[in-house]
Order: sequence, then C-alpha cells, then structure tokens
Amino acid sequence: MDWENAYQQKNTPWDKGAAAPPLEEWLQKAAPLPVELASGHWLSPGCGLGHDVRLLAEHLPDANFVGADISPTALSAAQRFDNPRSVQFRDLDIFALPASEKGNYDAVWEHTCFCAINPSQRDHYVAAMAEALKPGGLLIGVFFIDPYDEDHPIGSGPPFGVEIETLREHFRSHFTEVESFVPQTAYPGREGCEFFVLFRKL
Repeated sequence: MDWENAYQQKNTPWDKGAAAPPLEEWLQKAAPLPVELASGHWLSPGCGLGHDVRLLAEHLPDANFVGADISPTALSAAQRFDNPRSVQFRDLDIFALPASEKGNYDAVWEHTCFCAINPSQRDHYVAAMAEALKPGGLLIGVFFIDPYDEDHPIGSGPPFGVEIETLREHFRSHFTEVESFVPQTAYPGREGCEFFVLFRKL
C-alpha cells in the first residue's frame, strides 16, 4: 500500500475526522491513570492526521506524545491542527527505529497500524513495539477483528482483520495481557468489529 499517495489523493477512508471512540471510552473508564501513563512518554505508530494523539494529550496534559507516520503528507496535515505543545509528529519507520527511540516509551497507543500492515509483518511489528517500550511498558490498542464487508471481502486488505486468539498469539512472545474488552462505542459501521486490549511488556 502506497500510504503517501493515498494521503496525497485524499483517498483515506480510514480517517474519520475524529479520535477513535473506543479510546475515549477507555480513558473515561480507566481514569485516573497511573502516573507512568499520566506523565509518561507515548508513541502512536501510524498516527495519520493525529486525532487520537490530540485526544490523549487533552486527557493527559502532563504526558508527552510522538505521533509517527511514514507519510509526509499525513504528518504535514497533522501539524496544521491546533496541537498541544506536548505533541510531536515525526517521520518514523516503526520497522527501523533508530537507537534513540528504543526503550524510550512508557506506552504505545495502537489504532489502525496493526490492521494496515501485511499480516506477514505482524510478529515484526510486535517485536518493534516491544523494542520501543521501557521495561514493563504498556501497549494499549484497538484492533480490527472483522473489517470485511461488500467492499472488503475476506482475505483482502488493508484493513486486514485478525481473530482474537491469533492476536493474542502474536503478542504472547513479548507481552502479557492485562485487560481486554469489546468496546461499546465505535465509528458508525464498526460496531462489534473491534477489540480493545492492554498489553504489558514482559
């Protein structure tokens, strides 16, 4: 998938113009967050226009956030929003993180990145996120379990769906599951299609 071309052509159906409803649901449910999250250093891979990052910054004013993407057009658009000072947008390839990024983060927010990459890259993704996190760091994410419809037949993608047990198998090598649930809120059309998980780095 040529993400830069998609953003240049404004062919971005995954961008709903607002943060993921399950993120808002979890932030309300989990408040107050532990200090390592409330004042920690967060990474959001495949951040696109940064809607989720801005929502996190709004709820966690003492934390710092890096929204990472490989599309310069997406990053440029993200920077044109009214972003808090705690938010940076950076051109980062999550599969080739520089040494300075490794072990640098208290938390990763995952949304739409795991489902966007080719399924053959998923174990590589999990290992990269484990590298980015500090010992005991958290990966918090909403995963697309069933993205398929008339426009997206089974086996096609992105987005690529994942069965819940397969998702757990991918993360088991580097993480332990702390919390999971089916979100009660979703973008229209995604109701019941997503799964929220909080993983802790082993």
